[in-house]
Amino acid sequence: MNIYVSNISYTATDEALQEAFAAHGTVESARIIRDRLSGRSRGFGFVEMPNEEEGRKAIEALAGADLMGRAISVREARPKEEGNGEKGEKGERTDRGEKGQNGSRGQGQNGGNPNRPPRPEKPKEPEIVVIQRGMY
Repeated sequence: MNIYVSNISYTATDEALQEAFAAHGTVESARIIRDRLSGRSRGFGFVEMPNEEEGRKAIEALAGADLMGRAISVREARPKEEGNGEKGEKGERTDRGEKGQNGSRGQGQNGGNPNRPPRPEKPKEPEIVVIQRGMY
């Protein structure tokens, strides 16, 4: 059973999360999700428990429990979704600036928003004509 844990202290470690759940059964893995760039905790994580019954008991026992100074929220994790955007003709994502079927980002003149009016064309630079004065 995969368990979602939120409101985790930013100083908590994977080991602290595993210990909290190990008191209620066998823990296969415990992982706090971290920011890719900074490495800082994002405040949530996942615990994998192989026994469904132990997992349900752990959810009941630890919902609202204190873990390193914060009351954690615990529930069964939802399955990971396969993307959020609509699929293009070739199965590629076409929203949020991802590439469409022609390789462009699909934003065109109106920035990809069909409700937004098209941008006005930029005025052309005036031509500068130089007239030389000469002797007649």
